[in-house]
Parts: sequence; C-alpha cells; structure tokens
Amino acid sequence: MKPRALMIQGTGSNVGKSLLVAGLCRAARRRGLSIAPFKPQNMSNNAAVTADGGEIGRAQALQAMAAGLTPHTDMNPVLLKPETDVGAQVVVQGRRLTTARARDYQKLKPQLLARVLESFDRLKAAHDLVLVEGAGSPAEVNLRDGDIANMGFARAADVPVILAGDIDRGGVIAQIVGTRAVIDPQDARQIAGFLVNRFRGDPSLFDDGYALIEARTGWRGFGVCPWFPDAWRLPAEDAVDLSAPRREAGLHVVCLCFSRIANFDDLDPLAQEQDVRLTMLGPGRAIPGDADLVILPGTKSTRGDLAFLRAQGWDVDLAAHVRRGGSVLGICGGYQMLGREVADPEGIEGPAGSDPGLGLLDLRTVMTPKKRLTEVSAVHAATGVAFQGYEIHIGETQGEDRARPFARVEGMPEGAVSGDGRIEGSYLHGMFRDDAFRAAYLAGFGLTAASQGYDTSVDRTLDALAAHLETHLDVDGLFASAR
Repeated sequence: MKPRALMIQGTGSNVGKSLLVAGLCRAARRRGLSIAPFKPQNMSNNAAVTADGGEIGRAQALQAMAAGLTPHTDMNPVLLKPETDVGAQVVVQGRRLTTARARDYQKLKPQLLARVLESFDRLKAAHDLVLVEGAGSPAEVNLRDGDIANMGFARAADVPVILAGDIDRGGVIAQIVGTRAVIDPQDARQIAGFLVNRFRGDPSLFDDGYALIEARTGWRGFGVCPWFPDAWRLPAEDAVDLSAPRREAGLHVVCLCFSRIANFDDLDPLAQEQDVRLTMLGPGRAIPGDADLVILPGTKSTRGDLAFLRAQGWDVDLAAHVRRGGSVLGICGGYQMLGREVADPEGIEGPAGSDPGLGLLDLRTVMTPKKRLTEVSAVHAATGVAFQGYEIHIGETQGEDRARPFARVEGMPEGAVSGDGRIEGSYLHGMFRDDAFRAAYLAGFGLTAASQGYDTSVDRTLDALAAHLETHLDVDGLFASAR
C-alpha cells in the first residue's frame, strides 16, 4: 500500500483535534492499517518521555498508544514548553534546542521546517497512513508567514486537511465559514472538507446549518460528532478541563494547579478511583480544610510557581493542613518546592537567583543545565512495591531528609520523606499509572484500589472512542481523502 497522510486542523485551540486523531488512529488500527500519529509543532508542558530518550507532547503519546506504537520523538518534532507568558523552551526532535521569546521564535520557525519534514518523511515511509494534528488554527493568518504547524506544513508536505469545528462553544458556522473567508485561497484548496465536533442533543437540528457551511465553503462535510462522554478517562494535554465526575465523598486529594503546571496527567489514575475525590484547585481558592492529601505537581518554572503558590496564600494553607495532620506529596517541581531553598544560579528557568522553599523537608535544590529524561523502574521504600515511572526534570536535590527516600532506583535513594512520614517528595512522574503502586499507596490511607487496571481502562476507552467516530462520522471517506 502506498503511504498516505491526512491532517486534522481546527478552527481554534482545544476543539478536540487530539482526541479525533487518537480515535482515528485506533479506528485505522482496527482495520489492519499500520498507522502513526504526527504533530509538527506542539505547545504543552504535559510531556511524555520516549523510548529513544527524548520528549514529546502527551497527546502524541496517547495517539501512539491508540496506534499500537511506542512513542517516538518523530511523532512531535517541535515541542514548545512555556516558561513565561512570552517565552518557551524549544525542544526539537526530543532535545532542548534553546529558550526563545515569542517574537524570536517566529524568526526561528523557518529553520525548523526541514527537521519537521525529516521526521514526517520517516514516519510516512514506515507506515500505511500518518494522521497529522494541527495546532491552534489556520485562521491565525497573522502567524501564517513561516508557519510549520498548520497550512505551512500541509502545503510543504502536500497533505490534505480536514477542518474541525467545535459546536459546543457556539458559533460553529462562523468558525468554519470564517476560516474559509480569511485564509489564503491556495491554503483553502488544501482543505478536503470539514467536520463538526462535540454536538449535544439531536444532530438533525443542525441539518440546515451543516448544509449552509457546505454551500458557503464549497467543502465536503464528513459528519457531526456528538460529545464523547468518556473523554475524561483519557489523559488531557493542554488544559485541566476533562475532569472526572465530581464525587462528594472519599479520600479528598487536592492538586494545586500552578500557572506553569506540567504533567498533570499524573493525577488521572486517581480521578478514576471510586473512593477518591480529586479536586484540581485553581488560583484564588483556598485549600479545603477537609483535604486528606495535597499534591504539589510538576511545573515548568519551579521558582516562578513557588511565587505563584505564595500569591494564592497556599503556603499558609499548607502549613495549616500539615498542623491538622494532613499529608503532602510533591512531584518533580513540587518536590523541589518542599525544601528549604530553590537556587538557579545560572538563570536556567528565569532570572538567576534563589528563593526560600516551603521548608517542609530538609532539602536544597540547585538548577543545573543538564536535563534528565528517562524511564525508570523503582521500588517504593514504604511498601516494597516495585513500580514504573519516568523522570523529566532539571535540578539536583540534596539534604538530610534524603536519608529517608521515597523510593529506590537501581538501589539508590530517590526522593525524600519527613520523619513522621506525612510529607513526601519524588522526581518520579507516572507512579499512579502503575496499578500495583497505586493500590499500595491508597492502602496507606485505608482504601482499596479499583480492580480494573488504568492502562486497560484507557485502552478500552480508545476502542469506545473509535466506535463513536465510526458511528457518527464518514470514517471511510476521511481515510479515502488521505494521499
């Protein structure tokens, strides 16, 4: 079979492109096709470590799972990890290239197109079909010059495009017709059709609107896809907006949503536990007094989010939580915050300097240029349970409390625990995804974990998503549009 490709672009960010590509990857795999996901440029602090020792966006790791593949850096050759409101770390084919402000990155993009096409060509040569995900919207015509994420890539690689609109936001007719009106005519010719995503209610009520879009754009419609209710069961990448159904009882776990929160999908497996009530706590809200466990998650800017934490008054809340006998777990950047000091003498994450930590553990962290990216096998010190996780961080942490490690990796101590065992910190991401560890950890709070494994749940949800798309979209037509 001659290799082909198809690209899903959106009328805006967060219109469901990532899940559409994941579902179509699983649908193609169920048809016996060798399928691979690809996203030329992604902006996310929720990253996954790849088998080749790099990092890609979390959504591409999920799409790889849907396709039955091991995540690879070619699936997301350019990853932007925001560090400030105007600047981001630029990761190219899994490795940090530089840190650039937005205006400087615009000048850098044309140089990255060759690397993007290189990765794409390798995937296309190895598979029957490559499903490509765009970023943002092609209607952002002010960013069209030098574009590598949407139409700039599609035309350079000659990949046909399907434009997805989000009707749940309202104004989907204007989203799609407006995109047709503002983009370059040659870009418009690259679009093979459109689909409408996230419909709630009776789809027949939108028949006239659907026909109007076809008439105004001249593009073929590939269907109206209803809202997929189990989307919350799949790892989200760019926003904490696919939250689990709210529970009113159970172990109350509160995760602090930092301004540069990273790898927050660490908490997804807890959200699926029936006896766990997970609260993703946003800015301006106090830590609830009934919290049992407060989690400080990863962050792309430890000192920046330490200041953010204090600005919310969460440092005061945490002290009160600890006085009440509550537990605290810091993961990666959250672990660094728990110590007495976070120093960045070389200005790697921002202005050079140091800040006092929360002082809940006797530790000191120094940021270093070298980034650690690796999958690890660990043994939980408190229970002796072996588990799998991964590290993705800069910085080295030392101090007296490391004498009581959270885990052991290759026989060496990892992380730290307070003398009373209630304050814990670790660099290991993904620990709760490991079913044995999650069961052992929750048992420490008197809970019994669900019998169904997390990966099994995700895999079944991907099958359900593929069936959902097959039912409501012209999937045969979509695949036939690839070239």
